[in-house]
Amino acid sequence: MNYLETERLILRPFAEQDTESLFIILSDVEVNAFLPMFPLKDIEEAKTYLHEKHTAINSGKTLFYYAICLKGNNIPIGYIHVSGGDSYDLGYGLRKEFWHKGICSEACRVVIEKLKHIEIPYITATHDVNNPRSGSTTVQRNFPIESTDHHRSFSSDVLV
Repeated sequence: MNYLETERLILRPFAEQDTESLFIILSDVEVNAFLPMFPLKDIEEAKTYLHEKHTAINSGKTLFYYAICLKGNNIPIGYIHVSGGDSYDLGYGLRKEFWHKGICSEACRVVIEKLKHIEIPYITATHDVNNPRSGSTTVQRNFPIESTDHHRSFSSDVLV
């Protein structure tokens, strides 16, 4: 997958010149409140993180990790990824000034459509129960719900 496009968005691989934009996303405490990582502290951590993501893609540990960009400027405002291995976990994050505009839903739609054309048996998504808006984005994609105490998992054992 080189890039994906919707009416408003371009989803594309992150490049080295995106490090500052990625740092803005991953250093925001609110954006990262429900993620299993700490917000990044400096641009060097962002460089390392991006390098680790490229390594994970090359090794198959991550299927893809894309920048979510508005068509008008091609600057990353968020990210969407699907892990490799056995989980094929779908995840995303978005700068808070772009929340509640349907951007993650739109990105998920096009990614799921693309995944239908490659040979993976299912995808999963997990969100913190204290972050119901993220869960509603996943429910809108018709994932069945399985709950635990702290997280809800959305999974499908049907072909995507």
